[in-house]
Amino acid sequence: MSISVRKAQKDDMKAVLKLITELAIFEKEPNAVEVTVADLERDGFGKKPAFHCFVAEIQNNIVGIALVYMRYSTWKGAVLHLEDLVVSQNVRGQGIGTILLNEVVKYGQQLGVKRISWEVLDWNEPAITFYEQKGAHVMRDWDVVHLNEKAIQKYLSNI
Repeated sequence: MSISVRKAQKDDMKAVLKLITELAIFEKEPNAVEVTVADLERDGFGKKPAFHCFVAEIQNNIVGIALVYMRYSTWKGAVLHLEDLVVSQNVRGQGIGTILLNEVVKYGQQLGVKRISWEVLDWNEPAITFYEQKGAHVMRDWDVVHLNEKAIQKYLSNI
């Protein structure tokens, strides 16, 4: 079985969205995905792309993605954020996650970032083990904080 990884193209976004949805189901948030193919095409392939995406293929079928974007750390400087690394459940355990993570790390090095960061659910022990085996430090004493669209509106209505 030959696995290839390449930069995503605009016409890959339907397959990318399918994997994003698969991840949401795995993470017990099946109705959380609001982004559309049109959103991904606009946001990833316009004049100022909001993200960079790698796709992993087996026999021209997209079976994995790694979606990243730039952030800035007040402590470190330029940071590459890995939003999602997804491998379709039916092909996990075949090294595809490693190949995608390798591409992300090489890309981060090319950009000259000081850090590559991402989140992982505390119950996803296989992913935590995978990341730790790759040398990542899982910071279990930090909590992720979000304001969703409704919370943003409520916040602004109170100021």
